[in-house]
Amino acid sequence: MIGSDDLAFFAVLAESASLAEAARKLNVTPPAVSQRLQALEARAGVRLMDRTGRHTTLTDEGALVAAHGRQVAATMEALAEALADRTHKVSGHLRVAAPYGFGRLHVAPVVEEFAREHGGVTISLDLSDHPGARLIESCDVVIHIGPPGPPNQIVTTLAPNRRVLCASPAYLRHNEAITTPENLTRHRCLVVRENDEDVTLWRFKRRRGRDVATVRIHPAMSSNDGAVVRDWALAGMGVAIRSEWHVADDLARGRLCVVLPDWEAPSADVVAMLGSRHGRSARTTAFLAKLRQALNPAPWR
Repeated sequence: MIGSDDLAFFAVLAESASLAEAARKLNVTPPAVSQRLQALEARAGVRLMDRTGRHTTLTDEGALVAAHGRQVAATMEALAEALADRTHKVSGHLRVAAPYGFGRLHVAPVVEEFAREHGGVTISLDLSDHPGARLIESCDVVIHIGPPGPPNQIVTTLAPNRRVLCASPAYLRHNEAITTPENLTRHRCLVVRENDEDVTLWRFKRRRGRDVATVRIHPAMSSNDGAVVRDWALAGMGVAIRSEWHVADDLARGRLCVVLPDWEAPSADVVAMLGSRHGRSARTTAFLAKLRQALNPAPWR
């Protein structure tokens, strides 16, 4: 008979590329993992994993056991959350995802403080290039900058964030003046390539009035890392559109200048995306309150 401990053990194996990796996660030796797997297969009466060299793959029966294990784990977690909510106790494991730069600067300190205040909570913070809707099933909170995901997702705005067209003083001194959005077609433009977004199409709206402008620029340099593009702009390599939170200090200190101050690019607010189940947990509610407090007022303003 397969028990709940067996399901938890096998869930770790199913998420690992090898028995050695599973052993590291479980803090035991690889022979101990192998022996327990053999005992589990003997009780189940079927082979659950195929071993090829150092790698393992699930059999059809193993995939079935892993799926049921995930269901049991989700049910147990939901029960623990429901009981904790009855007593207003913040406990369990909190999974948070955020973009690299924003996560390091504004989310990680909140995670640290939250962990100090709630000793019964364990926390994992996953920083990646562009966290979004794809992570919502494995995380409690996904911090996202820009348009939210599908309309069926729970989204809450944490802080306002404009996007700023900017360049270094040196670049602006040594190049043709930029007085209209159309002038950008004759300038070196620096872009961040994100997902499948068309980064060569820059859109602007006049701050006072209804005029809009769409410009097809020709990127001189591009990167999937916003910090790299900011560094290029600081070095005088061209004009870039960057988030207000990322360049506010550079603008305040004169290292970068706002270009076309009468025009603005579409905003990219800081939002939190929640799964429908995760959004009800006491730890998620408490963490969001903590994060919202840290971002209000927005530190970059």
